[in-house]
Amino acid sequence: MKDLIERIAQALVDNPEEVMVTAIEGNQATVLELKVAKEDLGKIIGKQGRTARSLRTILGAASAKVRKRVVLEIVE
Repeated sequence: MKDLIERIAQALVDNPEEVMVTAIEGNQATVLELKVAKEDLGKIIGKQGRTARSLRTILGAASAKVRKRVVLEIVE
């Protein structure tokens, strides 16, 4: 899951070397924290949050396949 989000985010931003995804394992869910360069934050969020919503939808479908709950957090 971590690699999936990292690859998609790197394709969307201008500074792919600054994309960092951190996985935090919990009892019920895994939280993926996505960090990008400050100037690329708007590209990850998208107009009215559409890109972020799409990333979460893809992540939800992939996590449902392995029967695990994964949540995406976009960190500034």
